[in-house]
Amino acid sequence: MNKDEFLDRLFSTKSANSGGIIRRKISEVDKYVSRQNLVEEVEARGFHMIATWDQYVIFCCSKSCIFLI
Repeated sequence: MNKDEFLDRLFSTKSANSGGIIRRKISEVDKYVSRQNLVEEVEARGFHMIATWDQYVIFCCSKSCIFLI
């Protein structure tokens, strides 16, 4: 799978298209695309992303987010 196929699959999920949350292991992202490529795609869509210990969590909503803790 190349970079474009990975990103197309990621952002064509039901969660991504319905304003939900998607997550992927950092190691999986590093295998197919770089973190920078993912960040650029998330920003282009107006979404939000955080990194946890081993995963990227993407909030597929362009409205503002408030992190409470």
